[in-house]
Amino acid sequence: MVYDCVIVGSGPAGLEAALNLKIHNKNFLWLGSKNLSDKIRKAERISNYPGFANISGEKLIDAFLQQMKEMEIEVTEKMVNQIMPMGQTYALMAGSDYYETKSVILTTGVANKMTLPGESELLGKGVSYCATCDGGLYRGKKIAVLCNSKRFEHEITFLSELAEHVYLFKEYVEPAAVADNVEIMNTRLTAVEGADHVDAVIGKDESRTEVDGVFFLRDSIALSNLLPNLESENGHIKVNRMMETNLPGVFAAGDCTGRPYQYTKAMGEGNVASHSVIEYLSKLA
Repeated sequence: MVYDCVIVGSGPAGLEAALNLKIHNKNFLWLGSKNLSDKIRKAERISNYPGFANISGEKLIDAFLQQMKEMEIEVTEKMVNQIMPMGQTYALMAGSDYYETKSVILTTGVANKMTLPGESELLGKGVSYCATCDGGLYRGKKIAVLCNSKRFEHEITFLSELAEHVYLFKEYVEPAAVADNVEIMNTRLTAVEGADHVDAVIGKDESRTEVDGVFFLRDSIALSNLLPNLESENGHIKVNRMMETNLPGVFAAGDCTGRPYQYTKAMGEGNVASHSVIEYLSKLA
């Protein structure tokens, strides 16, 4: 069987793409995790998702799953390890399984190759990647921030207006524009500590700083070698406004295309990518 499209990744961008392809009666396969997104599921509170005021990640995932059930959409739980161009189609290898498709939508999210010890384990328990989403949880508290680019300093400023004190671990050489309650740490952040919740961060100099939460503001993600010759830009998959990559029939959406890492941004890009696929398929001989 040759699919019209294969979606790789089961976050919000993948979900939105699947919904549109289903509505347009396309023959597609959705590869990813049946749990959808651990990043969303572990979110303590989401305040900027239209129509769902201050919803928890768990409840938002439940809403996603209910909609999938009603529309008879399923995720095939497979990890794609290679995508190979084959003329007008692409071959995807997932373990010992082989799939062929006319188009691909990559919604692989943020890679976790650069995570620190304790970072993944404490996601949703004091570890966050979104200042806008979770900053309000730390009003009047002490937090740590790891930032590797000057262009995210506005997010540090935003957090400083909420938190009592910010310990900034910056990984760039330009001077940081910081508020009075932001303390620049002269060591690299190497680990996050805590049992059920973040309680401290560890520096390369073995210093231990007690905090209530940690924000990771990173500039790029680590791209895998899934697809030969796929162009990247600043550590993300390079796309245009139609979510087209440099390869014909390959589209990308969500966190893998760059910041901001927001659920609504991801879903919007998934929508655009799916419509671009529909247009692409209409032009194939």
